[in-house]
Amino acid sequence: MTQNSKKFVDLERLNKKIIRCRKCPRLAIYIHKVSQEKVLRYRDQNYWGKPLPGFGDIDAQILILGLAPAAHGGNRTGRMFTGDNSGDWLAKALYDNGFASQPTSVRADDGFRPIGAYITASARCAPPQNKPTREEFENCFPYLVEEFSLLNNVRVIVCLGRIAFDTCCKLLGIKGVDFAHGKSFTHKHLTIICSYHPSRQNTQTGRLKWKQWTSIFEKARKVLDSK
Repeated sequence: MTQNSKKFVDLERLNKKIIRCRKCPRLAIYIHKVSQEKVLRYRDQNYWGKPLPGFGDIDAQILILGLAPAAHGGNRTGRMFTGDNSGDWLAKALYDNGFASQPTSVRADDGFRPIGAYITASARCAPPQNKPTREEFENCFPYLVEEFSLLNNVRVIVCLGRIAFDTCCKLLGIKGVDFAHGKSFTHKHLTIICSYHPSRQNTQTGRLKWKQWTSIFEKARKVLDSK
């Protein structure tokens, strides 16, 4: 078995473990309830309603770290950043900078494929009010540790929001660095880039404008192209 084949098998094994996870009763109940009750515009669709693994290129050089799946986005479609406004923004920015096969991420079988990129999150279940508890983050953290250990070509980590940034700092043992949109710094062989999360709360209020957003991935591209 080649190194890449083993990495693929190990990631598949991890992803199956994530999908089966029921460590957090509150979240397990919530995502099941959402998948049954749905919302009117998606009433004819079958919801995923389970924890979500990360996805992307196993040889990724850029890791995108978000907060958690959206109740009617990833929790519905079965793929992170798919089928909601945040997914729209991420897919377009990735595509424009050569990190994705197409500019849209609508459903799990739509042909969207990260190129040299891997997408994951601090929590794997959609939480009520988009707020996982500290214990729920702790329960999910070992999955990220294992995932990151397998993605051993990563050179850039893009943190979408303060919570993702805090998770990244915990993962890498970074201390004494504050979050700010557009901020970047190096840690060992890695470049960490901070961004506001492309949530509706940020994009529709103008806190995060498109130029600010796409500049994050332009910066990541420049870092990778310069080495």
